[in-house]
Amino acid sequence: MLQLITTIFVVILGSALCSSIETALFSVSTLRVRQLAQSNNPSAVALLAIRENMNRPIATIVILNNIFNIIGSIVTGGVATQALGSQWLGVFSAVLTFLIIIFGEIIPKTLGERYSESIALLTAIPITGLSIVFTPLVWILENVTAPFSKGKKRPTTNEAEIKLLANIGQQEGIIESGEAEMIQRVFKLNDVVAADLMTPRIMVTHINGNLTIAEAKSEIIASQHTRIIVTDNSIDQVMGFSLKQELLTAIVEGHQNHQVAKLVRKVRFVPEVIHADRLLKNFIEAREHLAVVVDEYGSVAGVVTLEDVLELITGEIVDETDRNVDLQEIARKKREKMLQSMSAGGSYLK
Repeated sequence: MLQLITTIFVVILGSALCSSIETALFSVSTLRVRQLAQSNNPSAVALLAIRENMNRPIATIVILNNIFNIIGSIVTGGVATQALGSQWLGVFSAVLTFLIIIFGEIIPKTLGERYSESIALLTAIPITGLSIVFTPLVWILENVTAPFSKGKKRPTTNEAEIKLLANIGQQEGIIESGEAEMIQRVFKLNDVVAADLMTPRIMVTHINGNLTIAEAKSEIIASQHTRIIVTDNSIDQVMGFSLKQELLTAIVEGHQNHQVAKLVRKVRFVPEVIHADRLLKNFIEAREHLAVVVDEYGSVAGVVTLEDVLELITGEIVDETDRNVDLQEIARKKREKMLQSMSAGGSYLK
């Protein structure tokens, strides 16, 4: 009888270990494993290798599980026949099946899911070693199942999942509401183009570079921008931009007879359709804060700044010098007024 009890215990224990390990390996988060692997912990590194190629370790566990369930049941049946007699074999088989389902499957899998990280880390190295031991059998299983397991590899995560995690983190108090909002806003960078962010052409402050600083003095002082576009004869002939501070300094230092063009800096031109994420990268790499947006015909459509892009993430940025917050809205109203005036047969004055 002791031999029968020992055999049953070994079979159920082996089945339970295989079930819990398999569930733990599938349940542990890949992102969490990558985070743990950065510490170069051997178990974490081994677990990361398993998570990135699950076929071999899962095949190893399946082989072990079947050894315990099939071969173990045959051996247990033989021991039970000797200990209890053949007339009780049917009852014994039913009881053993019930014990395996409860203690070899359901409970171990529940524990494997609940303590997935601990179990996965503890068993990563042994499973890797067993995969090497069972290489011939594993190789056969891999080749048999290869037609069914091939296909596009699923991404570790996606945009929708990250947004959801940010919301859950906010609800659970892990991250602040402002942080969650910024995470949500970051994904807008790839959905918005320069045309959506720019200050429209009709609202762009520009100065003729051929004027002297004295002649342009009133326009310089009236400008609410720190960077002023400098043009030749029209706004479509952009020479560059000048810093308002440098122009005011020239006025104070008595250089009013100098042409505005002498204080011009080079400006970057970008298409209307450039995405905000690429635009932000360009600003950072070039250490620039302003770019001229051009349409498909090469005409100036507006001006976009680093601040315009950052506002996608932080929300509206307004300082004490800003008199008009939404220049795009003002431009739309101005355009509507102009169209109404033209349709009425009147004239439009800026």
